[in-house]
Order: sequence, then C-alpha cells, then structure tokens
Amino acid sequence: TLDLTCRKAPCFVKFSEMEKMANIQAEINEVPPLLLSVTIVSTSRFYFIGEKCKILQDMNRHLEAILKEKRALRKRLIKPRCQETLPIEVTFHKCLVDLLAEAMTFIENLESHLQTVRSIPQIPNMMKNLDIALTKTELLAIELEELTDQILKWRELQKEVCSD
Repeated sequence: TLDLTCRKAPCFVKFSEMEKMANIQAEINEVPPLLLSVTIVSTSRFYFIGEKCKILQDMNRHLEAILKEKRALRKRLIKPRCQETLPIEVTFHKCLVDLLAEAMTFIENLESHLQTVRSIPQIPNMMKNLDIALTKTELLAIELEELTDQILKWRELQKEVCSD
C-alpha cells in the first residue's frame, strides 16, 4: 500500500519525470560525440580516398606518357632508315673510317670472345679432365717403356737362340 500511495503523490510523479528527462538529456549528450567520431572517421576516409585518387591519377598520367613514347618509338622503328645520313664534318671523315675498321674488327672477334667468356665456368671441369688425361698418358708411357724393355729382352733371347 505504501508503494501505491507513493506513486500517486505529485512529488514522486515529478521525480520520475525528471529522471526520464535526465535520461533523455544523457542520451542527447552521448549522440554528438558519436556523431563527431563518425564524422571524423568518414572525413579521414574521404581524405585518404582523395590521396589514393591523386596517386592513381599520377600513375595514370605516367603510364599514358609511356604509351605515347612507345607509340612514337614503334613509328620510328617501323620507318625505314635507309638513305638517311648523319652530317659529319670533313675533318672527322678519317677518324670515322678508322672507327668503322675497328668496329668491324671488334665484331669479327666478338664471337670468339663470347665463346671464351661462356667457357669460363667450365674451366674447373676441363682442368680436372686434363689432369685425368695426363695421368692416363703417364701410365701409358710407363706401360710402353715396360713393353719396350720386354721386346728388347725377347729380341736378345731370340738372337741368342738363333746363334746357338
């Protein structure tokens, strides 16, 4: 009965209304920081998206420039270069002839030089094979000397048998 009488009293009704208002005010006070944090996050996302967009645009401009250069290079490569000469002063003609002669010599020797360079990694195996071949040759030389001695002894024996 006390609970029923207390709730009907105007004092307690105002207290509950004030409590509801305080709760609503607390909820309202919580909303702006939440909105502020959401606003900050979305703004920072838009900022970084803008930065990424700028970077992508820079890369796109760079790639377009490369494509333009590639097209120009293709055109230059397709275009025939015959019957075009470089203007060279008369004083440098002798030097140019000497340079061309040296270039021809270099090109002629280039293949042998490249072959030499390619064979460098194989040198240890070649040296091992040469050592093995040298050892076999020495063994064969020793065997040849022994056979020569045996043939000479046999010849001496044959001479002695024939003379007897």
